[in-house]
Amino acid sequence: MALYVQKFGGTSVGSIERIQAVADKIIKFRQDGHDIVVVVSAMSGETNRLIELAKAIDSDPSARELDVLVST
Repeated sequence: MALYVQKFGGTSVGSIERIQAVADKIIKFRQDGHDIVVVVSAMSGETNRLIELAKAIDSDPSARELDVLVST
């Protein structure tokens, strides 16, 4: 059987209602007998907010530090 990877982020997890809709899709997919890996990224606007916070501390943050910030 195939293994499916589905990624959800941004506006698709931007509210409680949308998170519930994503959860319902995942449940349905599993009930249909599929194997799935789910990747959930940041809610809408969060990555930009984190970058702006970093720039408020250091106007020119290193790429390495930004990578750590947005990947954890």
